[in-house]
Amino acid sequence: MKEKLYSLEQKKEKAIIVGVAFNDNHASFSDELEELESLCFTAGLQVEASLSQNVKEENPRTLIGTGKVEEIKNLVETTKADVVIIDCELSGSQIVNISDMTGAKVIDRSMLILDIFAKRATSNEGRLQVKLAQLKYTLPRLGSLSTNSNRYGGGVGMRGPGETKLELNKRKVRDDISKLEKEIEKIKNQRNIKTGERKKNRLKQVAIVGYTNAGKSTLMNRLTKADIYADDLLFATLDTTSRKLWLGENKTVVLVDTVGFIDKLPHAFIDAFNASLCETVDADVLLHVIDASDARCFEKIKVVEKVLEEIGVIDKKIIRVYNKIDKITDLSKFNDGVLVSAKENKGIENLKEKISKELFNE
Repeated sequence: MKEKLYSLEQKKEKAIIVGVAFNDNHASFSDELEELESLCFTAGLQVEASLSQNVKEENPRTLIGTGKVEEIKNLVETTKADVVIIDCELSGSQIVNISDMTGAKVIDRSMLILDIFAKRATSNEGRLQVKLAQLKYTLPRLGSLSTNSNRYGGGVGMRGPGETKLELNKRKVRDDISKLEKEIEKIKNQRNIKTGERKKNRLKQVAIVGYTNAGKSTLMNRLTKADIYADDLLFATLDTTSRKLWLGENKTVVLVDTVGFIDKLPHAFIDAFNASLCETVDADVLLHVIDASDARCFEKIKVVEKVLEEIGVIDKKIIRVYNKIDKITDLSKFNDGVLVSAKENKGIENLKEKISKELFNE
């Protein structure tokens, strides 16, 4: 648990987190709860307690068992928690049912991620993408949430479109989704024009991808001497950033930092961020940045590769970049990529040589 990391300024809402596994697949409860807690930390929540539930037979009303819901209720009363966060996707009726039974606001993992997206997006494009993802996620749940709208009028999980009041008109929400999709399509077309100009000027493009908090922005800063915000937080940056990278005489390329990936990310979220991910589609080479110090790094590699497959770029040239090697001693497991420490400036020249070799066939 990361309670020592919380500051007084960040203690806004108190939360109880609940890990969920299905069919006895609960070997990684500890890791998944730790990631959920990191998401809470990024959202500015204070985690008061954590529980886990192995679901063998789903309860259609609450997903988890009624006994576990009662346990959550007791914890809410004891800790005075404001919100309960379930580490899987819930239907609108399940959210409301658990909320009614526990007396606290209930959100699922996806709503928490959307809340972080809403806080982190700074560009106009990023805000549009977040709003689209929120509306798409909220639309099938409107009927249920509207019955308990007094509890979902704002705060964590409802930042963005739902900050003031839930929009109860499904037709209006659908119209808003359509308008946002058109606006984002315009941005995509503008980017295609810029990409055409880049190709006309023979500038090659390298896109940085990876699991959130793997150190992508830190690597971007190290390679290009940029000044992009980087922190030890999940989704520290959401907006796409491009910088020129000099690889030697007459060899300048465009380096692009993209949004980080995470496990259990709904497909609708990927669709909503399609305009940003187009930078990945257009790239000549991908740098897959991996936190080598993470015990689950190989699981997270699979998560990233699954997303890359979904957007159709898994067959591109991909350089695995094992970052944070300053934190580990045994490097024998990472012989299929380039070893670096972006923070300590180790292995950076080797990485640049590898990029140059892939791009210019040296």
